[in-house]
Amino acid sequence: MKQKKLINVQLKLRNKFQKKGVKIIAPDTVFFSENTKIGKNVTIEPYVVIADDVSIGNNVRILSFSHLEGVKIENNVNIGPYARLRPGTILKSGSKIGNFVEVKKSIIGKNSKLNHLSYIGDSNVGKKVNIGAGTITCNYDGIKKSKTIIEDEVFVGSNSSLVAPIKLEKKSTIGAGSVITKKVTGNSLALTRAEQIEIKNYKRKK
Repeated sequence: MKQKKLINVQLKLRNKFQKKGVKIIAPDTVFFSENTKIGKNVTIEPYVVIADDVSIGNNVRILSFSHLEGVKIENNVNIGPYARLRPGTILKSGSKIGNFVEVKKSIIGKNSKLNHLSYIGDSNVGKKVNIGAGTITCNYDGIKKSKTIIEDEVFVGSNSSLVAPIKLEKKSTIGAGSVITKKVTGNSLALTRAEQIEIKNYKRKK
């Protein structure tokens, strides 16, 4: 009986949003909460779960296999596929959250991009920031959560670790593969890498 009630609720919610103009591809695979809010010209692809307390603006596209909860999404935002947006997240207009990206309790600024394979938690990301693939914010030390601040127009190279608490100032650049533990000043390049060593004519042990 309970399952039937849940199915009926989902049918009503899907019908409500479709009547309002939301384009839902494969509606049977998309799930809403009763407090979901959706604006105009929104497209939702198959296998998307919109859990409690989600607000979606206009001109938003949510790609397949994404999970959203406790998120505010402004206008002209692209999400997914395979994105996980956790409570306390705000996506500003024009931002992009790509495949296999997780965002938790963070503000992602206007026109900023997290295109793939990243974790951003307890962070404030400014405008026009580019976060490279494989970048993570190291926000938890086993006892407390700490904050990462990334100011406008910062470029973070792929496979970087940002150890909170930390601040990357405006227009700074993080070299790929870096572990950043100290504040990075504006318009500067920060990188931490061991020197590459090459042994000629190396023979593997048998």
